[in-house]
Amino acid sequence: MVSMMNTLRLRFLTALLTLGLLTVQQVYAETNAVSNVEFSTQGQGNLVVRIGLNHKLSAIPASFTVNQPPRIALDLQNTTNGTGKNLVEVNQAMLRSINVVQAGDRTRIVLNLLRPARYDSQIDGDYLLITLRENDTPVVSNMNTHFADSSPTVSGHAIRNVDFRRGATGEAKVIATLADSSTGIDINKVGDSLQVKFIKTGLPSNLRRRLDVTDFGTPVTFIDTREQGDNVVMNIHPKGEYDYSAYQTDNKFIVEIRQKSNAQLASAAKGVYTGEKLSLNFQNTDVRAVLQVIADFTGKNIITSDTVTGNLTLRLKDVPWDQALDIILESKGLDKRQIGDVIWVAPKDELLAKEKSELEAEQSIQNLEPLVVRQYQLNYKKADSASRELLGLPALPGDTGEGVTCDAQAQGIAAPLTAPAVTAPVGGAGGGVASSPNRILSARGTATSEMQTNTLIVSDTLSKQDQVAQMLKLIDTPARQVMIEARVVVANDSFSKALGAKLGVAAANNTTGVYGNANNTNIATMQSPSTIAASTAAGATTGANYAVNLPAPAVAGNAAALGFSLFNLGTGGLLNLELQAMETDGVGKIISSPRVITTNQMPAVILQGTQIPNVTPGTATSPPTITFSDAFLCLLVNPQILNNDSVILTIEVQDDAEGPQFSSGGVIATPIDTKRVKTRVRMRDGETVVLGGIFTQDKRSTQDKVPFLGDIPFLGALFRDNSETNNKTELMVFITPHIVKDDMTLR
Repeated sequence: MVSMMNTLRLRFLTALLTLGLLTVQQVYAETNAVSNVEFSTQGQGNLVVRIGLNHKLSAIPASFTVNQPPRIALDLQNTTNGTGKNLVEVNQAMLRSINVVQAGDRTRIVLNLLRPARYDSQIDGDYLLITLRENDTPVVSNMNTHFADSSPTVSGHAIRNVDFRRGATGEAKVIATLADSSTGIDINKVGDSLQVKFIKTGLPSNLRRRLDVTDFGTPVTFIDTREQGDNVVMNIHPKGEYDYSAYQTDNKFIVEIRQKSNAQLASAAKGVYTGEKLSLNFQNTDVRAVLQVIADFTGKNIITSDTVTGNLTLRLKDVPWDQALDIILESKGLDKRQIGDVIWVAPKDELLAKEKSELEAEQSIQNLEPLVVRQYQLNYKKADSASRELLGLPALPGDTGEGVTCDAQAQGIAAPLTAPAVTAPVGGAGGGVASSPNRILSARGTATSEMQTNTLIVSDTLSKQDQVAQMLKLIDTPARQVMIEARVVVANDSFSKALGAKLGVAAANNTTGVYGNANNTNIATMQSPSTIAASTAAGATTGANYAVNLPAPAVAGNAAALGFSLFNLGTGGLLNLELQAMETDGVGKIISSPRVITTNQMPAVILQGTQIPNVTPGTATSPPTITFSDAFLCLLVNPQILNNDSVILTIEVQDDAEGPQFSSGGVIATPIDTKRVKTRVRMRDGETVVLGGIFTQDKRSTQDKVPFLGDIPFLGALFRDNSETNNKTELMVFITPHIVKDDMTLR
């Protein structure tokens, strides 16, 4: 029995010792340490930093760069700081100092630069070599961004697709879909174009082409993709001055190009992302580790939910850190909430569910919160109108002045319409009041009004009472006023001219006569046109003495006449000649200037004119009836005063006048000459604007003549009459608003 116990004890100690040795070997294998940091200068101003390690690194560590201030940071995972110091002073070439900082099981190497520089990283035995180069050396005259190590990569890299998109702010997005996320990529700015090189990558034949993207309206015009040895080269041809950024999420590599000279795009970009720029290069790295790098860079506290899992391949170059964070969250279906310097990262569904539960809990507490009754005495706002706004109800008829029209039958200002107090039962049932989308009170809240003291009585929870008080401070203010002045100008310009002749011949000795009476006892004499017209209407034959009767038309009154007679005593013959001519010229102008003052967004009307009667004769059984037609000068306005001392006017101007009466079917009617304009216009305070105008012109020319005789030169004027008319009428409407100050004076 003792022997067996000793045997078991020996086996247990052996197993324990073996486990301890394996644990020590595992810790020794997984944990590395920085033993020393050295530096040396090379030709052309280059500088090499040698970081000594206890064990050889399996891969080049993740790194990122910062432009302001210029620095380069490398993260060594499972590595401790064995140098015994955190700062190494250099002050050579472009390098000022080196920081070696340990945080948990990770050590960060930070190269503090005097100016921006390019760098390459490579593993040489137990050393990590970082070579710094000047940006302006001939070797690196063009900017070169390495998105992967230039060492040979695994075979099988390929480009699956090349696509192009236009961003929301006009930027160009070139999207390359890769077969795997470990493809090496370099970006070079060659002349005016941008060159993207995919290291040891294949390209299908259908993608070896030039894309013409000019019609997209972006800074990019062409994209050329071709094979070059074992690599694929993509040349992007932008136009003008541009800026670019490149990043990769999983197997999507995206290059964004923005127009540098476009101030609108620059301001839009600054408004979205304002963080300090950084560069990141991670290959299949845990999302939590990437978020921790951003937290260390920004100094913000990032809390990551336990449900955030998965790995991420990410390559960024000079991207604002807040944009980098959004890219990471978008690629993994995550979202963030920020309070101060604390950022909480979790899946979108988790955040939405938490916010929903918080809102439901707040709603439950609100349903149990006791009600408080408060009175609010209003100065300018009507209490019943305020109560309806709190309950989300529409305004009463007449509150907004929608009944104001250019109507002579208006009965003045109507009595204020009051509505009974509207309340909502508990739970919001009944009447649909609680379900109004514009309701401000809670479902249990009520609002009533007392008209004599203009007091608003509100019953609701304490939190809602605070909201009501804040709202009443905004709406219980004196309304601004505006005076609107209109000028209606009607200008007339008329001209008319007429010329005619009358010619008669009589032979006294003929029994029949050429143009005489039957008994040849009288010889017709010259008469005025009015006398001729009167005698003709009475049945006389006075006008028959004229062989040619083409008088001048009396366009405006009677025409002037010139007549003479020739009598031959030897033959008894008589020649009568009358010439008529008339010319009129008139100019007139009518100006109407109505003006009215009203408050903001409250329509007003002012009118003046005549109601013209129209009589319908009566019958044996019914008396005559009289109807009236309105001939008004009316100004109707509804102003909206803007915060920049401008006014939006909805305006109607009407200027009617009485026309010439006429009788039709025993009814005496009077037509109405209507002039009206209705429009909506925005104007500055005191500015005069022509709302519109109507120009009419009536131009006529007529001629009456005796055939053949009227065409004889000179003498033909005795056998024709001519008349010309040219009437012009122009209507113009001017409007001028004046905003009234608080002291009732105009601005």
